Amino acid sequence: MKKIDYSKKARIIRNIDWKLVTIVFLIFAFGILVLSSATHVNITGDFKQMITQLLAFALGIVVVIILLLFDYNSIGKYYKELYIFSLLMLLIVLIPGIGDKQFGAMSWIRIGSYNLQTSEIVKTTFILSYAKIVDMNKEHLNELKTLSKLVLYALPFIGLLLGQPDLGTGIVFMCIIFFMFYVGGLDKKIIRNVIIAAIVLTPVMFFLMAPHQRVRIVNFFNPEAASNYQVLQSMIAIGSGGLTGKGLYNGSQNQENFLPVRDSDFIFAVIGEEFGLIGMLIMIILFILLITRLLTIAKRSKNTYGTFIVAGITGMFAYQIVQNIGMTVGLMPVTGVTLPFVSYGGSSILTSMANIGIVLNVYMRRKRINLY
Repeated sequence: MKKIDYSKKARIIRNIDWKLVTIVFLIFAFGILVLSSATHVNITGDFKQMITQLLAFALGIVVVIILLLFDYNSIGKYYKELYIFSLLMLLIVLIPGIGDKQFGAMSWIRIGSYNLQTSEIVKTTFILSYAKIVDMNKEHLNELKTLSKLVLYALPFIGLLLGQPDLGTGIVFMCIIFFMFYVGGLDKKIIRNVIIAAIVLTPVMFFLMAPHQRVRIVNFFNPEAASNYQVLQSMIAIGSGGLTGKGLYNGSQNQENFLPVRDSDFIFAVIGEEFGLIGMLIMIILFILLITRLLTIAKRSKNTYGTFIVAGITGMFAYQIVQNIGMTVGLMPVTGVTLPFVSYGGSSILTSMANIGIVLNVYMRRKRINLY
């Protein structure tokens, strides 16, 4: 192995996208402040969840640094291995004694006292693998044979996720694929036909869903139903926050335990209640800046493989943001999708940071700067 050329360190530091780094740090800083209220540290004095979140973020920074050491193109050479690894990570949760069912989905494995949602890791490995597959077929993307082959490569992942059942993550993967196809120049007529087909097949998909998923869809069209308690409490919290909010640790819905899953799925409602409309707008603006920056980096990649990678990561983050905020304010059905860098979850934070590291890798090597 060649030695690291440390004379390039200064150039590497200069070519890191500090705009993206700053945006991520601002989102996380705001998020950890909100999490302190959502976990009631002011009442219980229990900092366990906050410490876990901070440690995950710190470990994520280490992962980012490690990822910057290697050219992403070198990682792409192992796309077959990454593809197989990704499938195995989704299959392992089906093994009795290893898989752990939580929130109605068999999506977790227990490692000692720690729960790991394997699909969080697979998001990253799938993007690295699938982006390479799309890149190798990009010249014929609009041909039925090629498009069918690409869809077949993705179907096992979608099928396994829907079978867990984890509809939210399944849709995340669909968005990853769509963003890659879109930047690859997929014909708009094909996109239109896919959308029409999806609408036509929606009633069929509804009856194939798990019972708790069907309840969520029904509740979306019947917001005042008693079973829609989560969203009702979320909207009450946001509405009571007004323009400027009630202040940190002063949200009654949050502090008095009316708001469910407030540390993860509905953490945006805590922002609305305690920081008001202004706080929500600040967070939304930060997320818009994040997505805009990711799209800019995708355009500046030195090759299409890098572009497809960043497009997939952008699709992943974009859907999670829109879905989480949308369900919090009652505009979308509840799917259990968390808010990136804000919701509590060690595996989610860690994999989100890994994806940011990959994006920084793509940006840094637009000028072919390598440590090796």
